Amino acid sequence: MKITDLIATTVTVPLEAPLRHSNGAHWGRFVRTIVEVHTDEGIIGLGEMGGGGESAEQAFHGLKSYLVGHDPFQLEELRFKICNPTASLYNNRTQMHAAIEFACLDIMGQKLGVPVYKLLGGKVRDTVPFASYLFFRLPNEVNGCGEVRTAEQLVAHASELKQKHGFTVHKLKGGVFHPEYELACYQELARAFPKDQLRYDPNAALSVEEAIWFGKQIEHLNNDYLEDPTWGLNGNRRVRSMVSLPLATNTLVVNFEQLAQNILNPSIDVILLDTTFWGGIRPCIKAASVCETFQLSVAVHSSGELGIQLATMLHLGAVLPNLTFAADAHYHHLQDDIIEGGKLQYVDGAIRVPETPGLGVQLNRDKLEEYAALYREVGGYAYDRDPSRKEWFPLIPNTKWADPSVGFNCEVPVQHAR
Repeated sequence: MKITDLIATTVTVPLEAPLRHSNGAHWGRFVRTIVEVHTDEGIIGLGEMGGGGESAEQAFHGLKSYLVGHDPFQLEELRFKICNPTASLYNNRTQMHAAIEFACLDIMGQKLGVPVYKLLGGKVRDTVPFASYLFFRLPNEVNGCGEVRTAEQLVAHASELKQKHGFTVHKLKGGVFHPEYELACYQELARAFPKDQLRYDPNAALSVEEAIWFGKQIEHLNNDYLEDPTWGLNGNRRVRSMVSLPLATNTLVVNFEQLAQNILNPSIDVILLDTTFWGGIRPCIKAASVCETFQLSVAVHSSGELGIQLATMLHLGAVLPNLTFAADAHYHHLQDDIIEGGKLQYVDGAIRVPETPGLGVQLNRDKLEEYAALYREVGGYAYDRDPSRKEWFPLIPNTKWADPSVGFNCEVPVQHAR
């Protein structure tokens, strides 16, 4: 079997409301690049990558000469063709490689008539548990709904998600408001759900001293971990030495060199494996094996997925024996998806691992074109800017916090959030 073509299509899919984070916001929608890898046997594999827009489409087009004629079963050869570590100093293609690897695994599974998890060693669980992923949110520009700014709104939103999807783990994405305000919100979550697990992620917006203070204030709660409280391995090492909570990261340990450094001189206890950031499902499994050897915990991280990447997260979560924490997913914030059958469903806070050959999801061509057309209409957005604060830009550590006492008119054009 040989690869004959590579097609990349950028889409934008509406969210329930704009999601705020320490670096800016998702402006009412996700921008994703959908990859289709064609073969001479008529099998088409699917991949997905975050953002990128026209530049990502052009970059994937530039890789066609690397791929046409390549055997999709030759995954190690593919890795070095695209991500040779010294060549990557000039052309970092890690996330592009991930999307192509997804597609090749999808092709392999379809060819052999087995789900991808069987190519990865076999599953050890039938479902993958997820945390509610709670954001401070701006109101939807069309209907004015969905704002999360106060502790009351946050608890109400978490309660709605718990009732609808069955979540028993709650993750708060912070780094938007002053740490004292976000601490009060986090404590309200703990009071509202005394039997559930919690986790807090300010996206490294806190100084080392603020992170130590915050960690000490929540040590007595039912925490899974404190995620990326401050920036840098050394800064987190200082926090870890003074706070009796596990620390987690999806930003500081995202390759094997960083993983080695963390093992030699520990800063992080829980490695959050992202199938995009690590360059594919297989690198995540390799990393998880290293973590198993050194008794580091792992979880599955979300980078703003549609259904294709969510399927990769499910197959990854299915095969990891040392997956001891619920996975993250932005998925429940989406209004729609580009896969057949619509959005995958949560049951009791978990999603069932696909059992059909390959990744187990198929493109809905009408939805793909609908959201490709929407992208062509409205374009991208500035991930590292907040539409409610025109002159603001993020600092690390941050000192310019949003004001939670003020309601927002985010001035996002209506067509940006259908």
